Amino acid sequence: MSNEPHILVIDDEPQIQRAIRTILTEKGFKVTTASRGEEGLTLAATNEPDIIILDLGLPDMDGVEVCTRLREWTQTPIIILSVRDSERDKVAALDKGADDYLTKPFGIEELLARVRVALRHSTRAQGAQSKVIKAGTLTIDLAWHIVKLGEEEIKLTGTEYKLLAYLAANHGRVLTHQNILTEVWGPADADHTEYLRVYMRQLRKKLEADPERPQFILTEPGIGYRFISDG
Repeated sequence: MSNEPHILVIDDEPQIQRAIRTILTEKGFKVTTASRGEEGLTLAATNEPDIIILDLGLPDMDGVEVCTRLREWTQTPIIILSVRDSERDKVAALDKGADDYLTKPFGIEELLARVRVALRHSTRAQGAQSKVIKAGTLTIDLAWHIVKLGEEEIKLTGTEYKLLAYLAANHGRVLTHQNILTEVWGPADADHTEYLRVYMRQLRKKLEADPERPQFILTEPGIGYRFISDG
């Protein structure tokens, strides 16, 4: 069996398929392509790819539906690749389980960077997830609930820790406001974005050298947040 990371590309534009295949093949990835949603779902089930790159504008069904159906049985990382760049479209896809979102036209290096992050998520899903997350001088021990900046332990409230732990456990992935609120506060508070803003401000004051220019917890405008780790 090949050790090459396997990427499934579901996109109905032949030129996009060719471009992605060329880029990823040169970097040592195995690439399989599909032009329709149903075909992509079948290939995802039979080939078990490490990452799925999914277009939203497919001829037989919307990509968000494909994402929803994939999430019924697999946690394979999904990168959305689409010409739709509205916040509404991005949030809809991410809320249905997509891990990341790239807008066409895209840069080669940006695509490769997102693929590398998604591949790390895929690797963690297959094995034991790391219990210690590092980001520069920040260390988060998920097993012992300890957060340190350098050698100094940072005191967090229960909610602050739960918020940070959820972001860190999903490092590299874009998490929508609704994702975070549902996980940390519960479904009843999924629309209370003011809770999130207040706690995020508090968390950044405790962790970031400059809370106005965060290095660890980045804002995805109008969508949510992304935690950046060392790998």
